[in-house]
Amino acid sequence: MNYRVLGRTGIKVSEIGIGGEGFEGKCYEECEKIIDTAIKEGINFIDIYNSNPNVRNNVGKALSKYPRTSFVLEGHIGSTWDDGQYRRTRNIKEVKEAYQDFLIRMQVDYVDVGMIHYVDDEKDFNNIFNGDIIKYAKELKENGIIKSIGISTHNPDIALKSVESGLIDVILFSINAAYDMLPASEDVDILFEENTFKERVYEGIDSKRDRLYRICENKGVALTVMKGFAAGVLLSDEQSPFGKAMTPVRCLHYCLTRPSVASVMVGISNTDQIFASTVYTKASDKQKDYSEILANTPKSSFKGHCMYCGHCAPCTKKIDIALVNKYLDLALIQKEVPETLTDHYNLLEHYAGECIKCGACMKNCPFDVDIIGKMQNANQLFGK
Repeated sequence: MNYRVLGRTGIKVSEIGIGGEGFEGKCYEECEKIIDTAIKEGINFIDIYNSNPNVRNNVGKALSKYPRTSFVLEGHIGSTWDDGQYRRTRNIKEVKEAYQDFLIRMQVDYVDVGMIHYVDDEKDFNNIFNGDIIKYAKELKENGIIKSIGISTHNPDIALKSVESGLIDVILFSINAAYDMLPASEDVDILFEENTFKERVYEGIDSKRDRLYRICENKGVALTVMKGFAAGVLLSDEQSPFGKAMTPVRCLHYCLTRPSVASVMVGISNTDQIFASTVYTKASDKQKDYSEILANTPKSSFKGHCMYCGHCAPCTKKIDIALVNKYLDLALIQKEVPETLTDHYNLLEHYAGECIKCGACMKNCPFDVDIIGKMQNANQLFGK
């Protein structure tokens, strides 16, 4: 298992994490088996949105066998249990009671990421960030009960507002190759409607989503991923907007090559699904390669947009072209190039200025990126 730093929090998390939905309706022994298998496979990151007391009891008991520092917990603020059902709440009394219940049932005295739960519309966002809930989250952080503040959303507009607030360290966001081409919307249901992808003419990654990923990288705000398989749409030839199914490994690799992404939270219902995801850690570059599917689909166009897939390699001068392009893209959305970005660029073994314009990389690129032009831009911007 590979591990990444969760943005500016400094917390190390496994590239593959597990979400809480798979624990619903299971007895303790089944939950314990999932937890034990996940940890044995190197997964240390768990997202629990669930308010179901049975889930919290079972997962908490299973995790209690392990040292608290051996796992990273993303626990949601604003998820409550009402008359035998999950309910999202903004009532501060209910929010506090539900989070106290979370801490007790999960048998933890702190949560790594206190995740403000499911914020998709602007009115809800404004009420939270101008009201008691954000105050409560800040109090939890100040008292060490949560180590960082997060927010979960499907809407890039809300995600961008969260970054701009300066208060959010982690965003749990729906990311995959299909959703990345959809415009912002306050209606999350559009992501799951059958006709959403059938008649749409695609033009590459939506500009707001693209901007979000770059700004998060620059600001040190980590992205954790939900819906990495697009609720199964990308795993089906018939349903995929690309006309061809992607494998779970390719879906994971797409998510993990987006800027600022630290981990993909996979929905797990059994141990076989854990193994189907962790096989990613042993997959070859060919097995991870999603570029052919995206580049050859007649319904979409990523032309001219670097996807950081690495197909431009090998460079005759050994420049890491994908990484140079990533740093260039991150820099171009800033008024001034951040010192930290310049430092990262300076640590490269070879620079854009070493490009001899041989064109070998451009012949390899499946997305027709003007790589020579981008190397010239990077050289001018970074000075080498």
